[in-house]
Parts: sequence; structure tokens; C-alpha cells
Amino acid sequence: MSVKPRYPKEEFTRLGTERFMEIKDQFTEEDKGKYLVIDIESGDYELDEDEIEACLRLRVINPDAQLWSERIGYRARRFFGGVRR
Repeated sequence: MSVKPRYPKEEFTRLGTERFMEIKDQFTEEDKGKYLVIDIESGDYELDEDEIEACLRLRVINPDAQLWSERIGYRARRFFGGVRR
């Protein structure tokens, strides 16, 4: 099943960032490196070391969720080559 985007990219980014900012202080140093996946419409979220697992759990709750992902403690979700600083 493919979920169709319901928001323009700019709005999706704004909503995802807003939801993340609302809850980011709940997470501790133990959560660093885990993936936070948020349904930007409901605010439901899952936290897991595996981004796909977090997405799948949210899809069980709402198969049509609009999912936003962040990696706790990092500016980027993944690194491609180069050196991490």
C-alpha cells in the first residue's frame, strides 16, 4: 500500500518540524541515535533503533499516516561517505 502525500513539501516539513519540536525534550541521552517517527496529523509517534520498525508500528495504528522521521541527537538521519563530526 502506498500512502499519497496530502501536503506540499514545504507544509509537510513545517508540520513535521513543529511536531518534533513539541516533543523533543522528552528524549534522553539513552535515546540518542534512535529514530523518532511521527504522524504529523495525529501527533502519534514511535521511537526505535530501526526506522522501518517504527514506521510499521505507526502504520498499524493509522495505515494512512503522514510520517515524518528524525534521528534523536543528530542533525541528519543518515551519513553517506565523508567524515562524521
